[in-house]
Amino acid sequence: LVQYITLADDIVQPNVMMKALLGDSVTLTCFCTKDEITYIAWFEQPFGQKPQIVAKALFYSQDVEFQAEFENRLSLQWIEATKSFNMTILKTELSDSAVYYCVTVLYNENCYSTLRPGDSVTLQCTVDSETCAGEHSVYWFRHGSGESLPGLIYTHGNRSDECERSPEAGSHTHSCIYSLPKRNLSPSDAGIYYCAVATCGDILFGNGTVVKFPVGWTTVLLSGGSGVRVLLEVPCDRPASGPGCVPSPSGLTPSITG
Repeated sequence: LVQYITLADDIVQPNVMMKALLGDSVTLTCFCTKDEITYIAWFEQPFGQKPQIVAKALFYSQDVEFQAEFENRLSLQWIEATKSFNMTILKTELSDSAVYYCVTVLYNENCYSTLRPGDSVTLQCTVDSETCAGEHSVYWFRHGSGESLPGLIYTHGNRSDECERSPEAGSHTHSCIYSLPKRNLSPSDAGIYYCAVATCGDILFGNGTVVKFPVGWTTVLLSGGSGVRVLLEVPCDRPASGPGCVPSPSGLTPSITG
């Protein structure tokens, strides 16, 4: 179980707009104001398209994970003295004209424990019975996202052998603990897990335990910085007469006409 939170006040992108010549390098700066940040990332949103992650890294770390298509075109640097996470586009292309967002991620360890795909977890259901010492049958239900009703996933059957008498002298209370181990978890296992106890003619439902996984990076984007717009200009020499644009002798091939 993990919670990701990102706040616009945690980061500062000083440049609202940047212009560069095609083929030049461009450095985008992101200042981080909090020490509690766990991850930091850059997103690119081409004009009229959806945002996509470019790179991410652990805070205070030079170990950066790039998306494959950007790996050889970008350089990222964490500068501890200024608490800045800067991204440099080494050689700009026309497709680099976009809005770039710097996103920080906070991890609240006090509220949740980490649960990732492949992990294992054991859910427990404790039943205290004061009025009925009969046999218990325990059922586990899971209510997944988008499902109208919970579905039965496991039945313990008669498990009175797991009940331990309360240590209080003279007490008739029994404490029964029923466990549901879940191994090699995947996102499809996310949902609310309920235990239901059938005893003495009644069925009692627990409050439920929420099992969820970290949110995707794109879902935290809109709470990031305001973004910096990068506009690329094609260097060219305009003819003395007539429309069009002839590339300047800089070795660049793009041209604009019309």
